[in-house]
Amino acid sequence: MSQRASRLTAGDWADAALDALARGGLAAVAVEPLAARLNTTKGSFYWHFRNRDALIEAALLRWEERGTTEVIAAIETEPDPVVKLRRLFATVIEHGTTHRIELSLLASAGHPAVGPVLRRISERRVDYVARLFGEVGFPPGEARRRAVIGVSVYLGHTQLANTAPAALPESDGERLALISSTVDALLTGAPAAP
Repeated sequence: MSQRASRLTAGDWADAALDALARGGLAAVAVEPLAARLNTTKGSFYWHFRNRDALIEAALLRWEERGTTEVIAAIETEPDPVVKLRRLFATVIEHGTTHRIELSLLASAGHPAVGPVLRRISERRVDYVARLFGEVGFPPGEARRRAVIGVSVYLGHTQLANTAPAALPESDGERLALISSTVDALLTGAPAAP
C-alpha cells in the first residue's frame, strides 16, 4: 500500500464518492473503482466503512455540509437580508452551473438513503430562504411562497446549465444580470422599510 493510501480518511473516500456520483450517478459509487482512483485497496475502504451504503451516507452528509450548511454560514455574515438574498442566489446558481452532484442526486431520489436526505435539505433550503424573505418584511405565507419559487429557480437553472447550457447567458456580466433580475422579481412588492 502506498504512503498516500495509508493516510486516507473517511472524508477522502466520501469526496471520491461525491466525485463519482457527479460523473456517473449513484451507480458509479462502487468500492473497487474508487479504490483504484484513490490508489489504494478495498481494505482501506473497509477500515472506514462497513459497506457501500455507509459510504453513500457519509458522502451525502458531506454534500449537505458543503452545499447547504457552509453556504448558509457564509451568507449569514451579512446583516442586510436583501444583500443576503443576492449573495445566496449568486453563490448557489454559480455553483449549480459547474457541479452535477445535485442533478445526480435528484435522479436517485427514489434510493432509500438519498430520498430522505434530499427532502431534508430541500426543506432546510426553503425554510432558510423563507426566513430571508421574512427578514425583508414579507409575511410568513408570502415569504414561503417566494422561497419555493426561488429554490425552484435555482434547481431549474442547475438543470439548464447542465443539460442545455446554450440557453443561459455566456458572459459573467450577463449571468450576474440574470441573477439580479431574478432576485429583483422575487423582491417585487416588498414592504417598505420602516
